[in-house]
Amino acid sequence: MSLIEIDGSILEGGGQILRTALALSALTGRPIRIYNIRAKRSNPGLQPQHLTSVMAVAELCNAKVEGAYKGSRELTFIPGRLRAGRFSFNIGTAGSISLVIQAILPVLVFAPDRCEVEITGGTDVRWSPPIDYVRYVLLPTLSLMGVKAEINVLRRGHYPRGGGRVRLIVTPVDKLSPVDHVDFGRLVEIRGRSHCVKLPAHVAERQAKAAREYLQRHGVNVPIDIELEYYPPERDPHLGPGSGIVLYARSDKGLLIGADAIGEKGKPAEHVGREAAEKLLQELSPGRAFDSHMGDMLIPYIALAEGRSRIGVSKITLHTVTNIYVVERVLGVKFKVDGAEGEPGVIEVTGICYVRRT
Repeated sequence: MSLIEIDGSILEGGGQILRTALALSALTGRPIRIYNIRAKRSNPGLQPQHLTSVMAVAELCNAKVEGAYKGSRELTFIPGRLRAGRFSFNIGTAGSISLVIQAILPVLVFAPDRCEVEITGGTDVRWSPPIDYVRYVLLPTLSLMGVKAEINVLRRGHYPRGGGRVRLIVTPVDKLSPVDHVDFGRLVEIRGRSHCVKLPAHVAERQAKAAREYLQRHGVNVPIDIELEYYPPERDPHLGPGSGIVLYARSDKGLLIGADAIGEKGKPAEHVGREAAEKLLQELSPGRAFDSHMGDMLIPYIALAEGRSRIGVSKITLHTVTNIYVVERVLGVKFKVDGAEGEPGVIEVTGICYVRRT
């Protein structure tokens, strides 16, 4: 099978190109070469989180890999047969567990059998989806397509110490159903989770209170239920302090739109809560079925699904455009995008109807 070459500096030019290409290479059996990896980042090349994604996908498909070392800007990935079982991966830093999951989940969905994966690293870090977004927004959304996955957060990890541990359990499916949702529908409730570790309980409480009050001040009159997560000092297993909040809105169609904010040193808890609430209202404002982050995450799945999918997104981001480019390059599908970058839009594709091999 001919080698697919992908320029890692194209468009967004970050790690997403790598993660999507690896997953689709593993599923299709098509070898890939990625060059100029993360060329547009201040620290280009493979970093620990990206290396973990490479080695994790490689282990899931018995791949041969060249160029898998820190700082590498070129990688050749030759996949073998998919595997199932129990796996454990350690990023070794506070690198994002969620982004490793982004790389391996499409592979696990079509694995020969049930898989259980434990990943150590950062659960709530900047520039990546918090683990609560993955478990409360992404996985339920993917379940609309037939994905059967669950996440157990064993321990949270924040920058700079990391040490978070997450268990991902996936039961494979034979094929994915298409999704056809353009509009969000009527808002029926807002839920969320506000957490803090190695910090006083009032940090989580203040984040939640500020988010709730902001939403109510801006006309939200549906039930708002934000769970609190904190630990007494004598039973706090985490390595370092950290906090964050994830909010998600549910419609009468069962659709979810999410938003989040991460606590930082010197950033008042009230600012964290308000930031998440403001982001949520921005995502809800266009009335589209999916938020801007979900828009790019769904791209590989709808391309692998059976039949035509059509999704409305609150904003077409550069990440979305980049993911479309990579998926078209590897799978040979053609997306139709109605809307400009930075604006709400509708994305349509006829999937390849990928069928699990047993």
